[in-house]
Amino acid sequence: MKNILIPTDFSENSWNAIVYGLEYFKNTNCTFYLLNVSLYTLPVNGDAPISASLEIQEALIKAAKAELKTTEKKINTLYPNKKHTFHTISSYNFFIEAVKTLVKEKKIDLIIMGTKGASGLTEMIIGSNTADLITQVKCPVLIVPENATYSTPKEIAFPTDYNIYYNPDILIEIIDLAKEHTSAIRILHVANKGEELTAFQKENKELLHNIFTNEQHSFHLVTNKKVALGIQCFIESRDIDMMVMIAKNINLFQRILFKPTVEDISYHTKIPFLVLHE
Repeated sequence: MKNILIPTDFSENSWNAIVYGLEYFKNTNCTFYLLNVSLYTLPVNGDAPISASLEIQEALIKAAKAELKTTEKKINTLYPNKKHTFHTISSYNFFIEAVKTLVKEKKIDLIIMGTKGASGLTEMIIGSNTADLITQVKCPVLIVPENATYSTPKEIAFPTDYNIYYNPDILIEIIDLAKEHTSAIRILHVANKGEELTAFQKENKELLHNIFTNEQHSFHLVTNKKVALGIQCFIESRDIDMMVMIAKNINLFQRILFKPTVEDISYHTKIPFLVLHE
C-alpha cells in the first residue's frame, strides 16, 4: 500500500496532477491524501482583531473542506478505482510545515505536485512552493506540469554530470520505476564541445552502467553550453515520458530547474519530473 500526498489549490494544474497520479497508480493499492493549505496574512498597516482573524480562519477552512469534498466526489465519479482510498485534509498553516507534518504522520511515500508554467521570459520554470517542496522536504516528489498528460513512462531521461557519487540505494529506486513500467533508462550528459570526462566522472559513469546492467539503458552525450537547452534538444529528438533527477546534485539541479527561464525551453510544460532524495 502506497501513501500518496497531493497538495491542491483547486486550480486546473493541480487537478491535472491529481489525474496524472490516479492514472500512474491505477493498478496499485494506494491511499491518497488531498491537502489544501490556507494561510491568512495580516494587513501590512496594522494587525486585525483576534476575533476577525479567527473568523477568517474558520471561513477559509470551511470553504476548503467543501472544495476538497467536491474534488473527492469528482474523482470517484470520473476515476472510480477500488484500489484507491482518499482522505481530505484542510490545514491552516505555512505550506512547507503542513507538508512536513503529513509526510511524517502519514508515512508518505510520494508527493505529487502540479505546477503551472511561467508566463514571462524572466520567470522561473517552477513556482516557489514547488521549489521549497523539493529542497526542504526529504520525500520523493513527482512534479506534474500543467500540460502533461499521462502515458506509460517507456522512456525515462536521467540527466547527470557524473560529478556526484550516487548511493546505490537511490539508483535502485530508478530501477524499480523502470521495472514497474518496462521502461528504458536514458542517461544524459550535457557538456561543452570538446569537454572530456575526468577520471572521477568516468568512475561514476561506470558505476551507473554496473548498477543498471540488467535494465534497458543507454548513455547519451549532448553538446551544448546550456544544460537546460541540451536537455531540450535531447527530449525533442526522442519520446521521453519522464525525467528523473536526484536532488543531491545541487549544481545540476539548479541549472535544470531553477536557473533557466522559459526562453526556448518547452519540456517543463509537458514532461513530469520525479525528484528523489538520498
